[in-house]
Amino acid sequence: MLGPEILCVGEVLWDSLPAGLFPGGAPFNVACHLRALGLPVAMVSRVGADRLGEEVLERLAQRRMAHDLVQRDAERPTGFVKVKLDERGNAEYEIVKPAAWDAIELTDTLLARAACARALVFGCLAQREATTRHTIERLWEVAALKVFDVNLRPPYDDAEIVRRSLVAADVVKLNDHELRRVAGWYGLPEGLEEAAGALAEHFGCRMVCVTRAAAGAALWQRGRWTEHPGFQVEVRDTVGSGDAFLAALLAGLFAGKDDGELLEHANLMGAYVATQYGALPAYDTGALNEILTGAAV
Repeated sequence: MLGPEILCVGEVLWDSLPAGLFPGGAPFNVACHLRALGLPVAMVSRVGADRLGEEVLERLAQRRMAHDLVQRDAERPTGFVKVKLDERGNAEYEIVKPAAWDAIELTDTLLARAACARALVFGCLAQREATTRHTIERLWEVAALKVFDVNLRPPYDDAEIVRRSLVAADVVKLNDHELRRVAGWYGLPEGLEEAAGALAEHFGCRMVCVTRAAAGAALWQRGRWTEHPGFQVEVRDTVGSGDAFLAALLAGLFAGKDDGELLEHANLMGAYVATQYGALPAYDTGALNEILTGAAV
């Protein structure tokens, strides 16, 4: 064990892309990237008693990730999403329902692991049904750092679920469109910097990170506002880019990096994943260096 583990809680599913089937779900992607960056992590989810569920467990084992908190469901199938890409590689999602991850149960083992965890990463999609929502809300009671990865996915974009999640969160990651929408829900200022600061102060968040697609990202932390322009790359698809970004952001946060370093590393990882097919490409040091030095177009 490398230290206190990070628990990533929520959906595990299969993305059906033009290039084939890829394991995914934001918490799953974040967990895999965190592990690839050398951090101890455990996935908390639920899969069906089917071949796709077995394949998820095999993939987790291959990545040397703890998967004993992934439950099996005899009735609901493993999650599945139909993904459509536009000419720029941007994704639209059709999230098939029902899915096993809608029914993650609260167990004594899960509570005990959460009580010792370093951080808890969660989103709002997995809270669309009562069982998993209740489990996530109970986990908010532990002392771990609570990381809310917003990921609004219509029609599962409930303002009340988002509000409760923001109240619980220490760290919030969302994109600029999501920030504007959330700001409208709660009467926050319109500008990104002003809205991020107001959100942090209103809900008591330690950090708010706003991704801006090709324009990079910005970070509000303890009253400081830091921006990074991002990296210009040739996009294959954007699936999982935000998840790689968040994993790198958290890795840098735990390593004690300053705000500028946090954003540079997170933007680099997000940009790299956008140059590849699927959410979990193998890391290529040469390609990462090319992006960092501006050689990639």
